[in-house]
This record gives sequence, structure tokens and C-alpha cells, in this order.
Amino acid sequence: MKQRTLGTGLTVSELGYGCMSLTGAYGTKGGPARGDAIALIRRAVDLGVTFFDTAEVYGPFTNEDIVGEALEPLRDQVTIATKFGFAFAENGVEPGGLCSRPESIRRAVEGSLRRLRTDHIDLYYQHRVDPEVPIEDVAGTVTELIDAGKVLHFGLSEAAADTIRRAHAVQPVAAVQSEYSMWWRDREQDTIPVLADLGIGLVPYSPLGKGFLTGTIDTTTTFADGDFRGNTPRFQGEALTANLALVEVLNTIAADAGATPAQLALAWLLDQRPWIVPIPGTKSVGRLEENTAAADVELTADQLAELRAAADRIQIVGARYPEAQDAMTNREAPLPSA
Repeated sequence: MKQRTLGTGLTVSELGYGCMSLTGAYGTKGGPARGDAIALIRRAVDLGVTFFDTAEVYGPFTNEDIVGEALEPLRDQVTIATKFGFAFAENGVEPGGLCSRPESIRRAVEGSLRRLRTDHIDLYYQHRVDPEVPIEDVAGTVTELIDAGKVLHFGLSEAAADTIRRAHAVQPVAAVQSEYSMWWRDREQDTIPVLADLGIGLVPYSPLGKGFLTGTIDTTTTFADGDFRGNTPRFQGEALTANLALVEVLNTIAADAGATPAQLALAWLLDQRPWIVPIPGTKSVGRLEENTAAADVELTADQLAELRAAADRIQIVGARYPEAQDAMTNREAPLPSA
């Protein structure tokens, strides 16, 4: 698989693998059996994936442990990204909500290193902006971890544009993780121009629109109890019906291109900027192989133009998250005290 560079020096496969679903997602009470999850991660390596995304909150903790076991014998071949920023007793704070206080970050990194079975984290993201902690304090703490060799690169997830600039002024940011796809493009107006200006990479999560762009969801689909898509406006009623117009375009072009709708959606993302690295996730070997094969899909100029025109023309209806969850994204950090 081809390589891309995030920031000024973090080289990864142009498609990564988001590991969150290996310990439960979309209403499931867990992921595949541990052995199957480990085999899936190692299959991704066989397919050329070198970039793996996890977080302490996934599980919590068990996701990092699975990723650590899977990649320990392959550690020198891969890049591991994980995240801090939620409140856990293990990090010395009252559980619940967000916490990026420096002392909590210092404890969090030790737990992640232990679970990941490594002496360094390649890319360490603040998972969500803490409304109580200035981003300068967060970036400064990560600088200490970089100086100590425990972290190699700093990242932010779902941070607002000014917060990205402020963090980058203290410690260069290699990558910002945000939802981005043909299904949700709001970051084109605020975040992406800042990343282009500062030379920061973008790592889109949910690059397949939480499954919508795979073509497997339609008006007859029912979601499991606990699956937040069942309460998300854009997956409901008239909004869903309107949004299926985008999938119809993907299906048509996919038939001509000899690809799947999911592969086209990933190819569209790769075509946007050379420093965009999507991280599709799955619990299925078949889907993993389908997703990674998107890196080999060669679309004609006309097909890419048709995809771009469809993305511009078709307005997606409805919010991407329930309101409480959406409030934690694109957030500004507080300013340092005088």
C-alpha cells in the first residue's frame, strides 16, 4: 500500500485501521472473540496497513490491550495511535466526563504504554477538548512526554480551528482526527483550511458515514437497542430517504468502476488531499479486505468529477449525532489564566 505523511514526519499507510469496533460499537455488547480480533489486526498488516488507531476509553482499556497483543511481534512495522482525555480513576481523577489535566495525562500515558506493550506511542491524541484545561497546558505536557521518548507525535481529535492553532504554537501537531466523509463535510469550512496552512494531517474517522456509504442501510433497516444511529436524525424517516440519493450515485459509479460503494467513498476521501489518511473500522475480515482494496481502485477523471459533483449537489439531511454527543466536537479550549 502507498504511504502518506502526517505533519512533518509521521509516515503511515494511506489507509489505516480504526480498532474501536473490536470492543463494541453501534449498540453491540462487545466485539469479536479476542483471538479473532487479534487475527483481524494481523490480517490488516498482511494487507499493507501500518497505521492502527485505538484509545484508552475504548472498552475502556481492553481495546488497547488487544491492539498491544496483536502488534507486539510486529511493533517495528507499524504506527500506533492512541488517545487520552477521559476521566478514569486509574488516572487519578473522579471517573466520568473529560479530564486533560497534566497529572492525569502523565498517568494515562503509563497505562497506555503498558497495555500496548511498547516503550513509545507513535501518535498521542487528546481525545476531546477539555473545557476546563487550556490547550497550552495539554500541549506542554505532551512536549514533556516527547522529550522523555514516551510519545513521538502529538495529535488532537475534534478540536476547533483556533484550538488547533494554539496547540500547534506550543507543540507541533502531526494530525487532527475528525469525522469527515461524503456524508459529513462540515470540517471543510473550518478545520481543513487550518490544517493546510499549518501542514497538519487529517485522519478521518467514520469515513464510511457510520456504515451508510457502504450501501447496506436503507429505509427497511432497523438498528439494535443501544445503537445510537437509531436515535440520530440523519438515519431517520424522511431524512434517511433523502440521504439515500448519495448512495444511489455511489452504486451507479461503482458498477462502472468495478468497485463497491464503500471503496468509492474511501477513494473520494483519498482524492481530497495528499495528507488525508482515513481509518475505516470493521469486525469482518471480508469488509477489511474490501476497505483496504480501496487503495488500489483507480478512478477516471470523469468518475472522480462525478463523485465530487454528487457530493456538492446532494445535501445530507439531519444531524450526525444526538445533540449531547455532538456538543463534545469542534470545541474551543479555554484560554490560559492571566
